[in-house]
Amino acid sequence: MSLPKRFPARDEIATVRAEAEKLEPGGEAHDKRRLAGRVMARREMGKLVFLDLVDRSGRIQLLCDTSRTGPIDIDLGDIVGVTGSPARAKRGEPSLAVDELELLAKIQRALPDTFHGLTDVETRYRQRYLDLLVNEQTRADFELRTRIVAAVRRQLDDAGFLEVETPVLQPRYGGGFAEPFVTHYNALDADYYLRIATELYLKRLIVGGLEKVYELGKDFRNEGLSYKHVPEFTMVEWYEAYTDYRDQMERVERLIEAVAHETTGGTKVTYRGHEVDLKAPWLRVKLSDALEEQGLWTRAADDLRSRLEERGVDTGQDKSWAQLVDHALSHFVEPALIEPTILHDYPVELSPFARATDDDPATVERFEYFVGGTELGNAFTELNDPLEQALRFEQQAAEVGGEPGDPDYVEALAYGMPPTGGVGLGIDRLAMVLAGRDNIRDVVLFPALRRRD
Repeated sequence: MSLPKRFPARDEIATVRAEAEKLEPGGEAHDKRRLAGRVMARREMGKLVFLDLVDRSGRIQLLCDTSRTGPIDIDLGDIVGVTGSPARAKRGEPSLAVDELELLAKIQRALPDTFHGLTDVETRYRQRYLDLLVNEQTRADFELRTRIVAAVRRQLDDAGFLEVETPVLQPRYGGGFAEPFVTHYNALDADYYLRIATELYLKRLIVGGLEKVYELGKDFRNEGLSYKHVPEFTMVEWYEAYTDYRDQMERVERLIEAVAHETTGGTKVTYRGHEVDLKAPWLRVKLSDALEEQGLWTRAADDLRSRLEERGVDTGQDKSWAQLVDHALSHFVEPALIEPTILHDYPVELSPFARATDDDPATVERFEYFVGGTELGNAFTELNDPLEQALRFEQQAAEVGGEPGDPDYVEALAYGMPPTGGVGLGIDRLAMVLAGRDNIRDVVLFPALRRRD
């Protein structure tokens, strides 16, 4: 059987449904409409066949009087095109009274239970197309994510930022502590890395005079999986000349508040069992004060190790004071930051690209921001002294997992970079918060999974 290659001039189901809702029960309009979508339910009553048709915009009932349409030889999951009139069933259901129905694509596999939806988590992740087909909430979540991305772009565009694209394959990886993915560039006969961040290239553009830039795209870190970590993730990073981290605290708050309003209609969300309000201003807490409150603020590595081990924390993999502090933060401070919170003023050992505070060279102008115990992003007053940056690269390389320096980036700074504030925001995690999803894989369309045996 040869099936049609196209079904032109179709209407959206949501539009036709709205027309049908204006009719009286049992009424039928004179205008003709064309719909196409997937059949997700079938009921029969004598010569009447009722089908539920679904497209991206919504669902509508098809009223198929077989004396008018002929026999309805359609299975659940078939994709059909129909022509008919907006109508309202006697019981009030918005419908389309069908004149003609044609098969556009035939299903070859039986759908999962369309009443209860696809509930097996493993199958939902591995066969996302099925999850989207039968779970309306999944479709809603990913449409929300798309709106979030568009809203973030709109906020930055309206603020005068320039969206740019920088290399995904890089000869040197930089922008944080992370294990990269490595590949071989055959044409150049050299190993290259999938970027772990866009930071160093974007700041080169600040040196070049672009002043306000951002990039929204994929980063890659060859590390573990958790409810909030996947090796391939989406970030937006922006850099703004002539600002510092205090300015960026305000920009982050305003941006997330505005994105929440635009995509969900308000600022209150429920995330990981907590109702939180994303409205600015957010709580601000100094990092040393947060650790002091937990009895974990000390500059002595041995002392901090002892305090952590007394609380049952395995510190065997922590080789330095900086790693111990990071362990203390992740175990005892971050999970308690439920209300939207900005944690600021980090030790220099944890922050190789941030400028020192005015009153303490051992502390830098960095902040991370949290909702529901989850970090959403990271920000700095950017280091713009090339000599200091070269020294920080050396210190970072000495850390376990630290990446080598980037001489070209240091060279770029030598031409002068204005005072700059920079921010990274995790799109996946922001989507988790706004959609109220506890696992990052619920907001990533095709998450990486272990191969089945």
